Amino acid sequence: MTSEPPIRIGVLGTHSTGKTTLLKRIEMELRSHGVTVARTGRFAKRAAALGLPKMQHHTAASTEWIITQGIADEIAASAAGADVVLLDCASYDALAYLRAALEFRGATAHRTDTERLLALATTQATKYDLLFATVLNPHTATGDDALFRRLVDRHAHALLAEENLLHQRVTDEDHSRTAAIERALHLCLKEPRT
Repeated sequence: MTSEPPIRIGVLGTHSTGKTTLLKRIEMELRSHGVTVARTGRFAKRAAALGLPKMQHHTAASTEWIITQGIADEIAASAAGADVVLLDCASYDALAYLRAALEFRGATAHRTDTERLLALATTQATKYDLLFATVLNPHTATGDDALFRRLVDRHAHALLAEENLLHQRVTDEDHSRTAAIERALHLCLKEPRT
């Protein structure tokens, strides 16, 4: 087990923009270099299995569960000795989904809930060594949930701007994905941190 905290790489963005695929590719590359990697994720499925609302039906409670479960999974990965933790659906991702769901339904959340959730997400954001934000290609946003996907995309990027978080935008173009993978590899394979 390493004595240093692991490198944390997070990704956020709307569904079907390649977040999980990007992290799988980074994981595969890192493992081929002998790096111990842990990946968090599958929060929407896990929340649904518990009966928590998701997607257009997100609530403050389901958002809090997703953020805190992400924190718990990250702590477990760190305790297990991972050199790198890949955070599928970084903390601001859940907030973007909540904001999109509220807008989609024409609803509002209680101010204390939104402030508390933002504070909770912010505690995690400072831990990310690298943050990727996938970008929705408007030409692929079709089907029954196209409007919702566009709302999540808009809210995710708005949150990053509001919070002034350093991040790398990742489009669905090969060169953008490759640049993201290369940046992650460069960060994780450089000399040990002091």
